[in-house]
Amino acid sequence: MNIIFLGKFRGKPVRYQIGHGWQKLLCMSGILSVLVAVAGTGFWWGFTAKEIIQLVELEDKIATEKALIEQTRIDAQSDLDALATHIGQMQANVTRLNALGQRLVAIAKLESGEFDFEHKPAYGGPSEPANAGTIDLNTVLSDLNEQLQSREQQLSLLEDVIMRSELIKEARPAGRPILKGWISSYYGKRTDPFSGKIEMHKGMDFAGKQGSDVIAAASGVVTWSGKRYGYGNLVEINHGNGYVTRYGHNDEILVKVGDSVVRGQTISKMGSTGRSTGPHVHYEVLLNDRQIDPIRFVQSKAEA
Repeated sequence: MNIIFLGKFRGKPVRYQIGHGWQKLLCMSGILSVLVAVAGTGFWWGFTAKEIIQLVELEDKIATEKALIEQTRIDAQSDLDALATHIGQMQANVTRLNALGQRLVAIAKLESGEFDFEHKPAYGGPSEPANAGTIDLNTVLSDLNEQLQSREQQLSLLEDVIMRSELIKEARPAGRPILKGWISSYYGKRTDPFSGKIEMHKGMDFAGKQGSDVIAAASGVVTWSGKRYGYGNLVEINHGNGYVTRYGHNDEILVKVGDSVVRGQTISKMGSTGRSTGPHVHYEVLLNDRQIDPIRFVQSKAEA
């Protein structure tokens, strides 16, 4: 087999024929080398292009991860700032509670040692050793929470003490049972205006204008509202702790049995019903079912 190459050289037709074996072998080797080179180049390019694509994808992933890490760092810093703000607010609340507690202790005139708001609550116990120089946020929050719970308990107990004190004070008769008028008769033995005999007067009489207000001397519950022998129209109020007050000779009664009344509330209008010589209120104070002299309660108005 002959191989003939046709071409042009300097504008003239050229013909080259390969007929010998060595020429054929050389030609085939050249062609094969070219094909191998082309194939190798294509393979190398395909492999290199794949690596380039993978490298680009890896760089994109790295950039994405960096962005996520940065965002996480920003979020973590934001959370830490918010936590620090929250801790600051909790500490401020503890300070305010301490100040409030100190004022309430002073107002209630209690022993400062019983409700101590100037120092941290006393507590202790063994603990595991912590890393030096580190701050445990859980410990900080636990400490603040314990302080808040302690202050809350102290304030709750203090509130109960103050409430009991206020209720006792409100339930203790104090002041006059009228807003306007004068004392017309005291507690003790006197000449009875009807019989002329010396008899025991177990209350105080306050005279005034017909129909003027009669007020409760202390807070309590109405246990009598109506006519009663000798008293005319009577209001009786139970104040607890053994105290009861009575208001007799009323022209009109404004409360009924079972009503809760407060100190200073108008309970009736002054009159002259029952065993009476003129408009006045017969005022009695009873302690454990026994009439006592109301004068010290009337004079204790400024202390009420």
